Amino acid sequence: MQARTRARLLNRHAVRLLSLCLLLWGSGQAAWAASAAVELDKAPLDSFDFASKQRGAQLYVNYCIGCHSLKYMRYTRVAEDLGIPAAVAQSNLAFGQELFAPMLSAMTAEQGAAWFNQALPPDLSLSARSRSPDWLYTYLRSFYRDPGRPSGWNNAIFANVAMPHTLQRLQGIQVLDEDGLRLASPGTMNPAEYDVAIADLVNFLVYVAEPVRLTRHRIGYGVIIFVLLLGVITYMMYRDYWRDITSPQG
Repeated sequence: MQARTRARLLNRHAVRLLSLCLLLWGSGQAAWAASAAVELDKAPLDSFDFASKQRGAQLYVNYCIGCHSLKYMRYTRVAEDLGIPAAVAQSNLAFGQELFAPMLSAMTAEQGAAWFNQALPPDLSLSARSRSPDWLYTYLRSFYRDPGRPSGWNNAIFANVAMPHTLQRLQGIQVLDEDGLRLASPGTMNPAEYDVAIADLVNFLVYVAEPVRLTRHRIGYGVIIFVLLLGVITYMMYRDYWRDITSPQG
């Protein structure tokens, strides 16, 4: 009887485990199908292009931080990691705040709720990881004029988004017709320049989402070089030992 009871319990656990696996597989397939429905442009990023990240940081504090905080970052960390002198960071990033202060928006929760119909602007510290660099790059280039929206703007890959097109002065005004997005009124940048600016901004957000990435890469390269050198030395020792073992006794 005990053996039969144990067998039944094992069968029940196996069925539950199988059901859980099928549920997770189905959720993954649905998420993949949803993401595959949107064709994303490849973001031209370079993790070691510090000039690009500096330009991205400048764009962020000029156009984004009014609504979107980076609560896990401090101005000092950005300045140190990206090679920005403290005086430059103080005058061009922190704007009078202490350099050690976190990168927080000046907007209060009450203001955000009132201005954006209860849709509070999210913190973007981990946006490059929760979305993807390609998604951000495509999203920031896909705003178009929509008089039916409260802000007057919509987005081709994020329908009915509450966010207005804060970079409109740079990009200009796009419209959406049967042929897709079309630039109806140019901004201060031509399309190629705007694409580079957005790539810089996304490059900065990728850095913010994982600041230790560059350190990890440097350590990884050192480990690979060490393993290769160790492998050469080990192989030389291996040949030397076997030469003594296989050589004729003299």
